[in-house]
Amino acid sequence: MNPKRHRIVLQAKKMRVVVVSLLLQPCWVTPSLRCLLPQIEGSIPHSRFSSGRRYRLNRVTADMETQNKLMEKAKKPVNFRLCRVSGSMTEIMEIQAENPTFHVLFIPGNPGVVSFYKEFLESLYEFLDGNASIVAIGHISHTSKDWESGRLFSFQEQINHKIDFIRQELESVKVPIVLVGHSIGSYICLEILRKFSKKMVYCIGLYPFLTLNQQSTTQSLIGKLAASSALSATASFLIASLSLLPVSAARLLVSKSVGASWSDTAVQATCTHLRQYHTMRNVLFMAKSEFTELAAEPDWDFMRENQSKLAFLFGIDDHWGPLQLFEEISKQAPGTSLSIEREGHTHGFSCTVAGSEWVAQHVATLIKNRFSQLQ
Repeated sequence: MNPKRHRIVLQAKKMRVVVVSLLLQPCWVTPSLRCLLPQIEGSIPHSRFSSGRRYRLNRVTADMETQNKLMEKAKKPVNFRLCRVSGSMTEIMEIQAENPTFHVLFIPGNPGVVSFYKEFLESLYEFLDGNASIVAIGHISHTSKDWESGRLFSFQEQINHKIDFIRQELESVKVPIVLVGHSIGSYICLEILRKFSKKMVYCIGLYPFLTLNQQSTTQSLIGKLAASSALSATASFLIASLSLLPVSAARLLVSKSVGASWSDTAVQATCTHLRQYHTMRNVLFMAKSEFTELAAEPDWDFMRENQSKLAFLFGIDDHWGPLQLFEEISKQAPGTSLSIEREGHTHGFSCTVAGSEWVAQHVATLIKNRFSQLQ
């Protein structure tokens, strides 16, 4: 092996843990379960911010008896299907209500593997009392099979894919549509709102990734990895080499390492999707173009124009959606509904049942409050 290639391989090996445990953060969480209900007046401790301003927060109180009754009910399971969108095979998870009064479209983060959000989608359906049909659309080639023969898709192509899906499958929907996005999915939801402002009545971003965090060493490291085709290919190959393990061994490895507190669903999704070379290459390629696009400031004019339609949930210690962004949104678009999650369900809420249920109830509460305002 020549010296240059040897150095590349060594660098990639050092970054393997970063790729597995940091880049794939749309799926990380620690378990805790609380209920979210009405908004009350709150404040942010002065020590965490540059100013002592007070903000209206969506605080969480718990009616545990009601929640336990809900959780004891058998949840309606999601349905999984494949369909072609923009000519690309796409993974869809959905729950159809019998008589929906509105529709929820969910956009995942990166990785855009909808299987990670199974418990979240099922819980959201229950907390919305079965009144909404819910559909989640995965990203192109973030799939268990290489339907696209190794082709790489940029961030903009993934955005266009979601817009084409709406035109293909939701154009005829007569009821209002609510957008919900996680991480970079929050940014995609804003782009969808820009295209379909009359059709979309509300846009909720969960742990939103809307602009680069220049203070984050993690983002800097991921950015360098994603920017290098050689390093991305090598890191993807190293992770894909885990596919040589039997499924049982792979599940044990994930459970004992990055997924120690994860649900069976999250562990399974990791083993079926993230061990695939084409998936990891697309995760990193999408990240590369994300970082280029999000180097700019958010479109504050657009957010101000639509602030009554916007809501964001932030975490306490989340480098993808830092509290500095929370503060900036509150200044630039003060009519936006802003919440801070303080229960330990960080950026990867969907990887535990507890995190999925907590965030699902928060989203359901926001939606119910929004529709009560519109009446």
